[in-house]
Amino acid sequence: MNKKVKTAELFGSLPNYISPLFDGAEYPWEILPKIKEYIAELLASPPEGFSLLREGVLVGEGVKISPFATIDPPAVLGAGTEVRPGAYIRGNVITGERCVIGNSSELKNCVLMERAQVPHYNYVGDSVLGAGAHMGAGAICSNLKSGGGNVTVHGDAEYATGLRKLGAILGDGADVGCGCVLNPGTVIGKGSRIYPLTPVRGVIDEGMIVKSMDNIVEMEKDR
Repeated sequence: MNKKVKTAELFGSLPNYISPLFDGAEYPWEILPKIKEYIAELLASPPEGFSLLREGVLVGEGVKISPFATIDPPAVLGAGTEVRPGAYIRGNVITGERCVIGNSSELKNCVLMERAQVPHYNYVGDSVLGAGAHMGAGAICSNLKSGGGNVTVHGDAEYATGLRKLGAILGDGADVGCGCVLNPGTVIGKGSRIYPLTPVRGVIDEGMIVKSMDNIVEMEKDR
């Protein structure tokens, strides 16, 4: 089985104002060093339907931001996105439409596609979350190796990313259970589900259920 790690294998159609960021990116982590510069381009020429909330923060129609949330620019929030009390957006963040950034969740240098949800006590740094991806309460994307050095993605091959900081890549519809730790460079394929309290590393193929790293099954075999 070929474990899928390429941009085209993990994500379907991209929002039109996010898609150019991925031009030429065979692997999704390649866009992470470009987010800040790309947001600057969007701020200079806002897409249709977006307006400047304040300097460095661009929002689509119907965005809801709690007065108790903190947003450090630059950031772009898609239409209908909800930023709940206690959320902390630390800059270099782009979301698609109807995303949820919830209570005490912290985001930095990341991209969330439409309907991605990080609703409770999540940390998402240097990561990409696909359409409809969901992280349960307390699930985090660890983005820095304890021993230092650049992050390698461990799949069917070893992918040297050249990045000192790389969190997780979640394909469309991936669902991460409560209390999970996604180790640096983790890739979770489309529609895969991770049981709560599971530490995950490497590449999880699409359509899998991860009960533990020693017990990974295809979804249809779990019925």
